Amino acid sequence: MEAIWPGSGSAVSNSTPFGLYDNDTTFQSDAPKFAKWCAQRLGYPIMSVELQDIQFYTCFEESISEYSAQVNQFNIRENLLSLRGQATGSSNSVTHKNVTPNFAANIRIAEQYGTEAGVGGTVDFKSGSIEITSGSQVYDLNALWASPSESGQAIEIRKVFYEASPAVTRYFDPYAGTGAGSYNMLDGFGWGGMTPAVQFMMMPMYADLLRIQAIEFNDQVRKSAFTFELRNNKIRIFPNPTSTYKLWFEYILKSDRDNPLQTRYGEGVGTVSDFSNVPYDNMQYQYINDVGKQWIRKYGLALSKELLGMVRSKYGSIPVPNAETTLDGDTLRGEATTEKEVLITQLRENLEAASRKMMMEADSDESTRLQEKLQKVPLPIYIG
Repeated sequence: MEAIWPGSGSAVSNSTPFGLYDNDTTFQSDAPKFAKWCAQRLGYPIMSVELQDIQFYTCFEESISEYSAQVNQFNIRENLLSLRGQATGSSNSVTHKNVTPNFAANIRIAEQYGTEAGVGGTVDFKSGSIEITSGSQVYDLNALWASPSESGQAIEIRKVFYEASPAVTRYFDPYAGTGAGSYNMLDGFGWGGMTPAVQFMMMPMYADLLRIQAIEFNDQVRKSAFTFELRNNKIRIFPNPTSTYKLWFEYILKSDRDNPLQTRYGEGVGTVSDFSNVPYDNMQYQYINDVGKQWIRKYGLALSKELLGMVRSKYGSIPVPNAETTLDGDTLRGEATTEKEVLITQLRENLEAASRKMMMEADSDESTRLQEKLQKVPLPIYIG
């Protein structure tokens, strides 16, 4: 039987289905060698190999893509937290690049706590005001503000600017019954030496604090303190107003706070959101090291064996004079399936062993063992 393998090798350009690596000079050089190696590993020239160059090139291309996909899948899992929010697109590809871990994901989570604490976050704080009228204590902020100003959207009041004037503004109030009185006011501000006939008095800091505290206690005990109650956005203010004025408050829209699609500036459409759009592209074959290329050759051989098995399975046997020759298509396909599974498992185990977590654990273990070794080194005896 004539061997079915040309052996010379056709041009690589435009010979692969997707042309992913046709312009790679290293791929152009290795593809014919790979085809010849696979043919010889499959029995050529002792046995017929019912495959052509372009089929070997197709298996070679697929094996590179599979290697790239497996490594990129691992890299995406390893770096997704750090890459979320980054720009997508081929111009922002991170293939063959070192990704430095950052706190971006932790900060995004912490920003939600900042919103609740009123010190940051992604939710805008808005301000509003209502008219307070004499003799009326209860006001419905939903009816007075949310309905006309926010189209009826639910609001959440975060701060109400309703309190007594600071005690320090009445620090020198002679009618408050506390403080230094107007008699010593200039001296208290440090201006005593600039005017004649004014006595000079130096007081410790705690004396000022005690005076301020006395004013606040006086308001709480002897007066109706300025305060309010807020229930379901209905506010009751104390004491009962005796004049008309504006009451200001800060609030947020509940829809803004509860929106799961909150984005920071520059993090809209076209940025990394999940596993599907992380910009890891097919690796360039010329940058893959020899360890990876050996895996690619073995996987490509398994693909070639699988393809040859499919060709031979078309006919279970071939009649020959006085007998029949049984083809080994099913055997080749079974062997190819097992070899592919073994190679994939081996690659994934190697990638997991080189993960950031495993590397840090190994580094910590190495450091611990090094310390144990150094502790066994005899200490020198110093003789002075």
